[in-house]
Amino acid sequence: MTVSAANLGFPRIGPRRELKAATEAYWAGKIDEATLLQTAKDLRAATWDRQKAAGIEVIPSNDFSFYDQVLDTSVMVGAIPEIYRAIGAPDSLDVYFAMARGRQTGASPEAIEHGCAHGHGAGLDVPAQEMTKWCDTNYHYMVPEVAPDQAFALSATKPIDHFQEARALGHHTRPVILGPVTYLLLAKSKTGGFDPLSLLPRLLPVYAALLAKLAEAGADWVQIDEPALVLDLGDAARDAYRTAYAELAKVRGIKLMLATYFGALGDNLETALALPVAGLHVDLVRAPEQLDAVLAGARDDLVLSLGVIDGRNVWKADLTALLDRYDMVVRQRAEVQIAPSCSLLHTPVDLALETKLDAEIKDWLAFAAQKLEEIAILRQGLAEGRYIIWAELADNADSIASRRRSPLTRNPAVRDRLATVDAAMARRGAPFAERIKAQQAHLGLPPLPTTTIGSFPQTPEVRKARAAHGKGELDDAGYEAFLQEETVRTVKWQEDAGIDVLVHGEFERNDMVQYFGEQLAGFAFSHAGWVQSYGSRCVRPPIIFGDVSRPGPMTVKWWRYAQSLTDKPMKGMLTGPVTILNWSFVRDDQPREDTCRQIALAIRDEVLDLEAAGAKIIQIDEAALREGLPLRKADWQYYLGWAVESFRLSAAGVGDATQIHTHMCYSEFNEIIESIGAMDADVISIETSRSKMELLDAFVDYDYPNEIGPGVYDIHSPRIPSAGEMEALLLKASERLSPGQLWVNPDCGLKTRKWEDVKPALENMVAAAKAARAALVAPA
Repeated sequence: MTVSAANLGFPRIGPRRELKAATEAYWAGKIDEATLLQTAKDLRAATWDRQKAAGIEVIPSNDFSFYDQVLDTSVMVGAIPEIYRAIGAPDSLDVYFAMARGRQTGASPEAIEHGCAHGHGAGLDVPAQEMTKWCDTNYHYMVPEVAPDQAFALSATKPIDHFQEARALGHHTRPVILGPVTYLLLAKSKTGGFDPLSLLPRLLPVYAALLAKLAEAGADWVQIDEPALVLDLGDAARDAYRTAYAELAKVRGIKLMLATYFGALGDNLETALALPVAGLHVDLVRAPEQLDAVLAGARDDLVLSLGVIDGRNVWKADLTALLDRYDMVVRQRAEVQIAPSCSLLHTPVDLALETKLDAEIKDWLAFAAQKLEEIAILRQGLAEGRYIIWAELADNADSIASRRRSPLTRNPAVRDRLATVDAAMARRGAPFAERIKAQQAHLGLPPLPTTTIGSFPQTPEVRKARAAHGKGELDDAGYEAFLQEETVRTVKWQEDAGIDVLVHGEFERNDMVQYFGEQLAGFAFSHAGWVQSYGSRCVRPPIIFGDVSRPGPMTVKWWRYAQSLTDKPMKGMLTGPVTILNWSFVRDDQPREDTCRQIALAIRDEVLDLEAAGAKIIQIDEAALREGLPLRKADWQYYLGWAVESFRLSAAGVGDATQIHTHMCYSEFNEIIESIGAMDADVISIETSRSKMELLDAFVDYDYPNEIGPGVYDIHSPRIPSAGEMEALLLKASERLSPGQLWVNPDCGLKTRKWEDVKPALENMVAAAKAARAALVAPA
């Protein structure tokens, strides 16, 4: 019996977001490529050292990325669309970041500075690749783009380079690569009807060459991630797995640990167990029920990696319960690895950095560094006996018991209120066809009205003032005066630019979830609990530890102030209950839907207060509704039922003339369009610019009756689209929907952009809307 402590991946941003700072400095031209590369190298070395010191025996390499591991794979296999190839060498940072962020080098000094201040290809103007969510997480990946004539080649050797780098530091690592079948299942093609999976025979030689080079470099194991094995797969995909791994098994001198996560293998278990791999990792946090079937079907020499520590949440594991559950499993197998359920990429780095958390709540938590310790403790207990770790088990048991009995987690008033909710509370008073008439009379907007999604740039001055206020260096009055000045300036600029429905800019808000969580009971917040969302974008998810309620109004004061500055409609801006839930670390001691309904009631109170204050338009963003969708379709209906109900519960208390907007990010709606319709928002804005309006097809097929704002400006790229480009997108949208249904807006909030990008882009957007009105709407 051999038991090892293994890890599948570690956060790459650094304990204090060192990678974010260095990458953004590089983009701004403040540091050179050598400095950026050295920062990354130092972070990798520290991460390997940390894992070894924690007792991890199987340490991953190539889990580091400057932007995203799927983009890394595209570059590695040479899947670089032609528009980027003239920028530089396939493995250059110039090409890499152009694919990730777009590039605009021929416009102005400002565009050069904020696009890419390094490299080649002066005058090249290219968009970023499409980006979407990684399975059901809040992490984003760059969607691979392939063509029927796609040629693959080993264009970059990062997995080999990082393995050798670690070995030079005394660490024999297990390289991590994304599996070929999952990669192709994630890929898209601009050629209609083309199946990227058909490219597998061309791709496999590149993977075989990579594995051979890793073996030559001294690697004995490679972790090959195939999360698509927990999805609903057809016969073609299962055949692709059999073909792929039969071919890769021919590579001598290397063993493959096939890693699956985020759910159960289910009806793909037989396929997975039949593959000629040396090891199989299974997620026993998301799907503990699959263990018996895995054990029953696994061949005796298959190394099982048991994902028993939650790689996606922050609660301490009950170590005694895990020892009880897996002690006999370990004794039945020749070799077992104890591991997190998935890469620890999705958790904050180190709880030791938290100095302001309530001590009782902090004692219930484990971040990535602490999860490594839990893995090592479990390994020791399973391999050597519990008496070796009795002190650690006692401390852990005290923490688990403390959380279970703490009055902080339960509020009887919240539970009593939730018990009184009935179906009528989740229904608007009149159908949309009647509401829209009242709203149009109330608002008096032109056709194709222009608006933004909510936030405006959080400039260094805004962040500096917020930090100074947090440190006590700027008093409340001074901070409020600063925020008022920013709001006045932003409202006036929107009026001057000709935007029809305004927002106040959200300068008082640190994050669209955190801002509300800090004002709701039942939430806790970390100081250094950052996790990567995409690229250099990091977020600090709130921690929901108890029952949720709203002690008092959260946004009414700032809405009222902003509306006093203009005669144009000012949107009230809220984050919806499902998004707050999905973008938080959620308590795991009660069903998620119960927590979501508690949040919905709190948001409902805020909606009604905004309406009472005079708000004519209230936007309740559900950016993350789709990303919470279960990976298996059989589970969709249950989730969508309570998720849609929660949104409606938050919104349905208003009168017919009050217009409810919502916004949704990176969502492919085709298969859930009926649920989107069931939300019954008066206006939905969605991200469509990168997909060139393709996402609207779902609304056309469904005959969606309500109004839609398809994004015409990709805010995740520093590119400034022209008015003609945005007008073309609106005209394309009008081919799918009635012009009377259309709103004009960016893809998402503008918080992460710079004013130098935003002003010309929005001015172009307004010009595009005017041109589209002239082309599409007959004169009265």
